[in-house]
Amino acid sequence: MSWEKVWKAVEEKWQSRWREAKIFEADPDPSKPKFFITFPYPYMSGPLHVGHGYTGSRVDVIARFKRMQGFNVLFPWAWHWTGETVAGASERIKLGDEKFIQALKVVDRVPEEELKKFADPVYMAKYYTEYNREAVKKLGLSIDWRREFHTTSFHPFFSRFVDWQYRKLKEGNYVVKGTHPVVWCPKCQSPTGEADRLEGSGVTPEEYVLIKFKMNGAYLPAATFRPETIFGATNLWLNPEADYVEASVNGEHWIISKRAAEKLREQLREVEILKEFKGAQLLGKKCLDPLMGRELPLLPGWFVNPEDASGVVYSVPAHAPYDWLALKDLQENPAMLERFGMKAENVKRIKPISIIKVEGFGEYPALEAVDRLGVKDQKDPKAEEATQLVYKREFHKGVLKENCGSYAGRSVAEVKERLTQEFKEKQIADAMYDLPQPVVCRCTTPCTIKILRDQWFLNYSNPEWKKKARELLSKLQVYPEDARRWFEAVIEWLHDWACARKTGLGTPLPWASDWIVETLSDSTVYPAFYTVNKYIQQENIAPEQLTEEVFDYIFYGKGKLLETAGKVGLRPETLDAMRREFLYWYPVDLRNSGKDLVPNHLTFYIFHHAALFPPEHWPKAIGVNGFMRVEGEEMHKSKGNFIPLRKAVEEHGADATRCAVLLAAEGMDDPDWRASSLKEVKAHLQAFHKFVLAARALRGKETPGRVERWLISTLNRRVEKVTKALEALKTRTALETAFYEVWNDLRWYMRRNSLFHQPTLREAVEVWIRLLTPFIPHTCEEVWETMGKKPFAATLPWPTCREEKIDAEAEEVENTIKIMVEDTRHILKVTEIKPKKICYYTAEPWKWEIYLEALKRGNLKERGTLIRELMARPSLREKGASAAKFVNKTLEAVVKLPEEMRKKRLLLGKLDEKAYLEEAKPFLEKEFRCPVAVYRADDPEAYDPQRKAALSEPYRPGIYVK
Repeated sequence: MSWEKVWKAVEEKWQSRWREAKIFEADPDPSKPKFFITFPYPYMSGPLHVGHGYTGSRVDVIARFKRMQGFNVLFPWAWHWTGETVAGASERIKLGDEKFIQALKVVDRVPEEELKKFADPVYMAKYYTEYNREAVKKLGLSIDWRREFHTTSFHPFFSRFVDWQYRKLKEGNYVVKGTHPVVWCPKCQSPTGEADRLEGSGVTPEEYVLIKFKMNGAYLPAATFRPETIFGATNLWLNPEADYVEASVNGEHWIISKRAAEKLREQLREVEILKEFKGAQLLGKKCLDPLMGRELPLLPGWFVNPEDASGVVYSVPAHAPYDWLALKDLQENPAMLERFGMKAENVKRIKPISIIKVEGFGEYPALEAVDRLGVKDQKDPKAEEATQLVYKREFHKGVLKENCGSYAGRSVAEVKERLTQEFKEKQIADAMYDLPQPVVCRCTTPCTIKILRDQWFLNYSNPEWKKKARELLSKLQVYPEDARRWFEAVIEWLHDWACARKTGLGTPLPWASDWIVETLSDSTVYPAFYTVNKYIQQENIAPEQLTEEVFDYIFYGKGKLLETAGKVGLRPETLDAMRREFLYWYPVDLRNSGKDLVPNHLTFYIFHHAALFPPEHWPKAIGVNGFMRVEGEEMHKSKGNFIPLRKAVEEHGADATRCAVLLAAEGMDDPDWRASSLKEVKAHLQAFHKFVLAARALRGKETPGRVERWLISTLNRRVEKVTKALEALKTRTALETAFYEVWNDLRWYMRRNSLFHQPTLREAVEVWIRLLTPFIPHTCEEVWETMGKKPFAATLPWPTCREEKIDAEAEEVENTIKIMVEDTRHILKVTEIKPKKICYYTAEPWKWEIYLEALKRGNLKERGTLIRELMARPSLREKGASAAKFVNKTLEAVVKLPEEMRKKRLLLGKLDEKAYLEEAKPFLEKEFRCPVAVYRADDPEAYDPQRKAALSEPYRPGIYVK
């Protein structure tokens, strides 16, 4: 039977035993400190993938670690059904989306008979919940499944909780009615939030300023993000092949693209189309600059996208590389103009107008950027690079010139907002919203911008709410700390958020039941629901018993117990237990998620806790990690590299999968799933299993010696390092140390000995198993049982660093021997000598005297003083230039040592290296298969034909190979 099949049975055995023993079911225990850890519930529109496995494994490692540290750990789980994610996927089945259906068959391995039922989104969500629950269980996550739930009105208990949440938010004026632009799905007739999109993650409405150029009683509203550049406009661009209209927009005649007219209707504008025509019809005509009344020509610009904003663009060739390139093309290719009956000489007369002075550029920044980067034409990718270079430099460091009227002398960054407002007041500018990139709803419909009037929004722009969120963040531990600045930025720019939609699964808005709370807005404080869901299930509580008053009592202690329980027919003991359970577990001690949730869910999580709970119930820590890649590429079904978690575990085993993902990254770096890494991990797990079992039979030494002291001392250092890494959520560092560094230590111990002290080896192996249990729990349980140990490895106490077991001298001696062996092997490799004899020379006392003084000073600035002081000593003065030279060399080496090592070596003082090397002679002779001699460098009887003794240094003996 293959190792995979054997190990699959082993993993299933231990998962079954954990379940039977209920070791991960956590109830309040006042005698223990608690640790509440959560993972954002995943959407049930498809199988979980190895990226979920990575984040879930990180959470599980910390849960198991804390449990072993003596904490009462709650790690619950739930499933996200709400929003358009599941409903949109189901809709694609109904529409017969062949590409999507094929992916479900091939990647998700959904049977044909099940696929037909996916037209019902609830059935689809149930199917994937059952499928993914097995994946999570097979991965070995230490979850309390009694608290499991899913989100939607089909789980009325959770919907009652969301109902309570939104009543409280409305009471606090955190949910308000307003008029705001939103990303809108015309088919769903709903705002399209982050989780409701097939494409366009992170895209938000952007406001274009429309500068109104007059032409024959109408306006050409040219769209721009840089209204200050109007002073340098030389012409307007229209796409000659695009469809344009003359339309009445709120009573004004506008010439815009046909698509722009459709968009403006969704932005509270009254739009009536008067006539339609191609852009070519207007080319060669002239319009008036609204500021100075200059006549500007309308020129052909095939690059103008009629889908973007108004479909009309004004040209500023001095400061916009694309405008300069387009103008240059026309000037150099008269035929492009003649086809529209335009005279080439008129266009050739157009010259760039410089309006912004900026450091690092001359009169015409756009022209200079094009030349510097060697941009060939408009289609050259470097044109975008040139554009970004100029725009950023001008915005941050640009100053408007004297030809900019009353704005002259002002910085671009300072004047932009004021200038826009004044232009609007003078009615020479307007505005419209658009999407900077395409957004597609999960129902497959392209989205647009709609300004919603009297819609319900989460009032994230409220300064007081932002202040509370910042206060919460300031008290929050963030892993890695670098992510804190990201959270700060999101809190700063986050605006009002449409919290309801018309379609999809979810909870009706309490005061407007025709609207459903959208998917990111119902998923903010649900960890509080975990604390009480156990009772809801065990006590058969009915949804209607979960009233606002009941939740107020549980979460706020508001009201009287007997009165509140009596009103809804609850046993007072049950309601009291729910209140006490919440108080015991809250707040959440750690929530860990992928970094894609920082701009939405995780920041919403901060806002909502700040709004709904007092500071003592605010979250304590958030962890953020990267996205899973596959063989260096982004993972996606369309690329054919999507790896379902369940498939990975079934093929490779839970512990191999856990190790592969955990070793791939930490912090916000993206992990990479690689077949080669997985193969190595599986081989290492097999070798670990064999090694631990084989170590039981090794013996022969009755009394522990210095090498045993070194092993136990080093192991205690590893325990300290692993513990610190896990406390900082550095799971890769922790696993690398616990697995590979400890293994290397044990290998060195085996290599150094021919006889072994079994009690020391047994102690080391048992500590090793405990260190690895959070990472590879199934393997550790199996070897623990095979060693005749009970109870579960998962319930063992976490090892601690025992200071009394630290032997700094043994560590330094063994490290010296290791380095000496490496140096010797290097000499043998380079010289290709087959050794007949090897001689080692330990440093003379005078070198130790200098070395220890250098350790004390450890400062190159004191070099001169140190040399003078040392050379004043008779014992060193007689060494002359040799001593002075050694002082310089030693001081330079010492300052490069870690501070901790300098202190340790100084404390140890002079080591009797000769005695230690004599003790290691049997090992060295076995290692190099030749006689070994050890001398002190100043021994007159030393065999030293090549004067290698002179090269000896403290911690670095000289070496001669015969």
